[in-house]
Amino acid sequence: MKTQEFLGLLETHPTKSLLFEYANGKTVAPNYHITEVKNIIIDAVDCGAGTDFWRETVVQLWESPKEKDRLEYMMAQKATDIFKKVSGMKRMQPDAEIKFEYSNPNFHTAQLFVDNVAVNGKQILVRLAVEKTDCKAKETCGVPVETNAKEEVCCSSESGCC
Repeated sequence: MKTQEFLGLLETHPTKSLLFEYANGKTVAPNYHITEVKNIIIDAVDCGAGTDFWRETVVQLWESPKEKDRLEYMMAQKATDIFKKVSGMKRMQPDAEIKFEYSNPNFHTAQLFVDNVAVNGKQILVRLAVEKTDCKAKETCGVPVETNAKEEVCCSSESGCC
């Protein structure tokens, strides 16, 4: 999901609670805060010597230990206000992919992408998912494009890349 799509969703439903599902059936607790918004620039070289460049918006979600008993989730309007303040200080890129960084004692720190969104009468549920690593230079490195193997070694000594 692009940053502008996410912000548009919040603006369309300002009075709805904003929930994030980080794993199947597990949501970030109601005591979460948006503690950081990062404008990330990726300027990369892959294992096939291909270059790539893109931007991401990474939003950090943090559960406050001082508010463990909190029962109400952040409203979409409050999140919109936070993003407007951030954008006034550091302009966010509307076409950048938006990701959410999160962890808790039972879930490793991860940058999660938006898998889908469900909107109902009272809430916006943003379902997040882990993005698996991948070899972007499959053809160059001799990795079959379609495979059922659990792991492929992109940069094996026989591949001719790296």
